Amino acid sequence: MRLKTIAPIALAFAAGVLAGPWATELLRDAHAQAVPLAPAAIDIAALTDADLSATPNPDLRSKTLVVTDQATLAVQTGNVAKHYHAKSDEIQYIVEGTGTAWLGDRLVDLKPGMLLVIPKGTAHAGTVPSSGRFKAIAIKVPPQANGDTVLLE
Repeated sequence: MRLKTIAPIALAFAAGVLAGPWATELLRDAHAQAVPLAPAAIDIAALTDADLSATPNPDLRSKTLVVTDQATLAVQTGNVAKHYHAKSDEIQYIVEGTGTAWLGDRLVDLKPGMLLVIPKGTAHAGTVPSSGRFKAIAIKVPPQANGDTVLLE
């Protein structure tokens, strides 16, 4: 039943989608890697940490699923340091895990089914799980440029 909730969110943003906060390292030039979209059915709930790639952040794993000229979409698990993106808006859909995370200047409670809208320049992340690791669909519009992650604290 959870997949029926997740699929429409992912498809709504399928025109473009994003990787996690460390997409800078994973996607050196998203525009150069953009390819025409192809029909796909992806079982997000079935993806495990082992299915996702390691990132420079030891507690974050990520797998880019869609790359277009307008946006990117990835699945990510784990935690990242507080940061912001100067040139990309980010949308995260929480698939698994509960806890808290920074969003702007406040901590917000997170649970599966929540959608985070993170305008460019907004500090975010620093998740503190209370049950299980976080799994999120992360969308960046436009695709995150190299060097667009600014770490805070």
